[in-house]
Amino acid sequence: MAVYSFIQKSQLEGALRLDAEYYQPEYLEIISKIKSQKSKFLGDLVSNIINGDEIREYVNDDGLPYLRVSDIKEFFIDLSSVVYISKDSKIKQNIKLIEGDILLSRSGSLGIAAVVTPDLANSVISSHLMRIPVKSINPYFLVTFLNSKFGKSQIIQRNNGAVVPEINHPSLKTVLVPILPENQQREVELLVKKAYEQIQNSNLIYSQAENLLLEELGLKDFKVEEELSYVVDLSEVKSAHRADAEYFQPKYEKIFKFIKSPIKKLEEITKFLNHAKQPPYIDGGEISIITQKHLGNIFLNLEPINEPDTKFTSAEWLKRYPEYQLKFGDVLYYSVGAYIGKTNIVFENLQATAASFITIIRPSKEIDSVYLTVVLNSVIGQLQSEKWQSATAQQYIYPKDIKNFKIPILPKLTQQKIADLVQKSHEARSKAKQLLEEAKQKVEGLIEK
Repeated sequence: MAVYSFIQKSQLEGALRLDAEYYQPEYLEIISKIKSQKSKFLGDLVSNIINGDEIREYVNDDGLPYLRVSDIKEFFIDLSSVVYISKDSKIKQNIKLIEGDILLSRSGSLGIAAVVTPDLANSVISSHLMRIPVKSINPYFLVTFLNSKFGKSQIIQRNNGAVVPEINHPSLKTVLVPILPENQQREVELLVKKAYEQIQNSNLIYSQAENLLLEELGLKDFKVEEELSYVVDLSEVKSAHRADAEYFQPKYEKIFKFIKSPIKKLEEITKFLNHAKQPPYIDGGEISIITQKHLGNIFLNLEPINEPDTKFTSAEWLKRYPEYQLKFGDVLYYSVGAYIGKTNIVFENLQATAASFITIIRPSKEIDSVYLTVVLNSVIGQLQSEKWQSATAQQYIYPKDIKNFKIPILPKLTQQKIADLVQKSHEARSKAKQLLEEAKQKVEGLIEK
């Protein structure tokens, strides 16, 4: 059925936008509801909006966090895959962040806003992010509004990209923001800050799980050291079918000399290990397709499933390939590109499958799936991901190589202790999500009154 709406000539945004998409009924309804109360344009509430800068020279952890689009999640910044730049880099001062700034992607995934928390002051943003310094509104209320249906819809409405979604500064400044009483803005702020405390608590508990793993394996003080030169027998080269020097770096085997626990290859302790089968994209499909943007530091980030650009496939396709239906306890290993080796545990019952560059791992009863996820995310998994990746343009790891990963097998009781800590970490993160959802619902409810 065709969808149409009637608008007055005076509503045509000064003839800056004449495309019908911009005037869809749901967009007009949102604007009408916001205009029914006191409101201002975003441009009147913030200082100059600033684009980040492109920097490609990274250093180890002793540097400034360099935030990219993939680090920006709803409300907060995820540092699980952050890169760092030298403190001595020539950086424009206006792309250094201060507490209370709002970050927004200017291309790609539109409509995701994050607030800069105190620990991220002086971080630097990449060229595809916008820094929005807030001057006359509560930043925690503003980030909640921008992530609500009333803010997100306006940002998507202002998409001015032809192929890749984009939003420019003039368009962003015209987003209409309700000016709620300060006490109501403060109530929203408290909910968001409580959520952030839960996320910090979740991260702390997870670090306890990883520390327990390393202590039990005798790796607490293990330092990864690169050797400038080393000798490899020709027989090893022939056996590995690899001639690149990086593959034979001694650090990859040195770590296992410290481990006293039994070690098994991953293929020995799994029931299923394979790249996901790329499903066809079906408009109106019932089955979500999990991609890189859904992967968090260890837990899936499921908010993007509700975004307009999320891909779906059909239940009929999944019936033909039931082994690719994601199950509670599945381990998802990212197999390609910059985030190679990132591993998540499925803690939800989902109607979903995974995109082809994600490897699905189903452990046998010999090993706890949560414990395996922690191992793969630890230095043990990271080093093996480095060793086994191949290709020149974009690094890749094949299932046949992932099967060769060495996994230390701790006693079942210790595996369970580690898994219990991860479960507590997940519970804290779930509480954070509930608080953020409560904050969004509060803002939406106040607008719709």
